[in-house]
Amino acid sequence: MFGIGNKFILIMILCSTLLMGTFLGIFLGVSYVRYIRRIIRQRKNNKNGLKKAPKIVVIGGGTGLSVLLRGLKNFTSNITAIVTVADDGGGSGILREDLGMLPPGDIRNCILALADTEPTMEKLLQYRFTEGMLKGQSFGNLLIAAMNGISDNFEEAIKKINKVLAVTGQVLPVTLEDVTLFAKLKNGSVIKGESQIPVKVKELESKIDEVFMKPNNAKAPDECVLAIYDADIIVLGPGSLYTSIIPNLLVKDMIKAIKRSSASIVYISNVMTQPGETDEYTVEDHVNEINKYLKGIDIDYIFVNNENIPTEVLEKYHKDGAKPLLLNEGEKEKLQGHHIRVIEGDFVNIKKNYIRHDAQRISEKLIHIFQNEKR
Repeated sequence: MFGIGNKFILIMILCSTLLMGTFLGIFLGVSYVRYIRRIIRQRKNNKNGLKKAPKIVVIGGGTGLSVLLRGLKNFTSNITAIVTVADDGGGSGILREDLGMLPPGDIRNCILALADTEPTMEKLLQYRFTEGMLKGQSFGNLLIAAMNGISDNFEEAIKKINKVLAVTGQVLPVTLEDVTLFAKLKNGSVIKGESQIPVKVKELESKIDEVFMKPNNAKAPDECVLAIYDADIIVLGPGSLYTSIIPNLLVKDMIKAIKRSSASIVYISNVMTQPGETDEYTVEDHVNEINKYLKGIDIDYIFVNNENIPTEVLEKYHKDGAKPLLLNEGEKEKLQGHHIRVIEGDFVNIKKNYIRHDAQRISEKLIHIFQNEKR
């Protein structure tokens, strides 16, 4: 049995332990709350920082555009992706023909690039059916088709998808009209359909003279025009010259909007030539072609990769006829003579032997341009 003295000591120890435990619990609780508040504050500051970052409009389509957007969203939330709707091949072409809707493929890729989604959700939206009537079709395309079905028009459907997937910035179709892309070749032949252009160019062994669109008076939505007016930087590319970038410049009001904008115009050159579109083209050839459609608008900057690509990676591309697109001797001086500032760098990212642009480095350079011009 404990004596009175021992009981008193035991009670004191228990009280001290309880007090220490309570104090420790309060201390840990307060520290945890402070930690959570700090994280929330940091996230809020990051978001506020992204909101204060430059307003960038990126114009194009295809894989190149979506790759760039994934890097760009880490530097600014003020992003507008204006995407071509001339695609008529693959799953997008089937939905376009069956449902009479605009092709969703390029828009889907750009939305996913800017979306705040879990990896599983992205895998789901990019999933392609392998069997049955839906073989080759992606779930993301079907989601856009379903949203289009319950919306008044395609523009409204894309706006809803932007909200559902918590997109950073906005993704917009360059026009809401059903357009068809044509290419006139040097030999006089005319090719109908975006997906047929590279195929027929190879087959007929004649280069592209010009591309045009029908109807030729297709208008850009007001949101596209307003985004261009308000932009700090307008980026053309990266992407297929004749089937991803230039089709956007054929849409009524796009050139007029770019002319009226005070934004810097940046062209991001492809890393490789594209068989059936730009075989044997130089960087300067790309610029000259874009200038034809810009109608007097000056390109301020061009991004060109100057990093050599490993031979083993190039072998696969060489089989298809693609070659690295590097500045030739004297080409830089020619471009600078046209008051184009040439930004060279290691802009290549190789994954699983596929050559892609390094979106992080390009985005850093774009932000650097804005910061320098603001000084």
